[in-house]
Amino acid sequence: MSAEQERFGEFVGVRRHGHVAELVLDRPKAMNAVSTDMARSIAAACDALGADPGVRVTVVTSSHERAFCVGADLKERNSFTDAELVRQRPVARGAYTGVLELPMPAIAAVHGFALGGGFELALACDLIVADRTAVVGLPEVSVGVIPGGGGTQLLPRRVGAARAAELVFTARRVEAAEAASLGLVDRLVDAGRAREEALELAARIAGNSPVGLRAAKRAMRLGHGLDLRAGLEVEDAAWRSVAFSGDRAEGVAAFNEKRSPQWPGE
Repeated sequence: MSAEQERFGEFVGVRRHGHVAELVLDRPKAMNAVSTDMARSIAAACDALGADPGVRVTVVTSSHERAFCVGADLKERNSFTDAELVRQRPVARGAYTGVLELPMPAIAAVHGFALGGGFELALACDLIVADRTAVVGLPEVSVGVIPGGGGTQLLPRRVGAARAAELVFTARRVEAAEAASLGLVDRLVDAGRAREEALELAARIAGNSPVGLRAAKRAMRLGHGLDLRAGLEVEDAAWRSVAFSGDRAEGVAAFNEKRSPQWPGE
């Protein structure tokens, strides 16, 4: 990674592309296996991005040529005592919840292996762009644990209970074409194009109101799983939070004046 990028510890960097932030998983010697230090860095980067009103979209990418992320660092885990594993658990969770709780739209750009915790980082995003080299899966039960980065909750919400059960219980790896057909990823692109396509999609999204984007994400996240009446109340609260914003005033004015809006972001 080049000097222009902001570093969060040794293994995570952030690049800026206007109003799009690129969170780069950068532990290539371990295929981005998530160690304790890397988990802390992911959480810290997400905290910083979430607090930055200039960031309208975040794209999670990888610096490794053949992997997005292969999940938890099992070599490190193998060295832990039971007490150390207990102490490490909140740190590990912090990485996944950090991505999940980003207030702006988040897109994962997946190439190569996205397994276990690596796929869970992608699932924590709103959209997954994958290229034809992608291989995804949640293999945790094959090593005696369960998906613990949100996979047992996020995968059923994405593809349904029975399909998620089959994937979790078999621990199988799913190649790109099948992953797209099952809804495990949202957009399938040519090999080597995941990052570029994700950044292009992010740029398109970032042209919209940052206040509107965050409110729309909040409404969809909070409303998911509620009955329709309760969900509509969540939507109404989100609408009220933007109805009198500077962004709404600018959006209406720009529409009537037939020009591009200059979002104040408030």
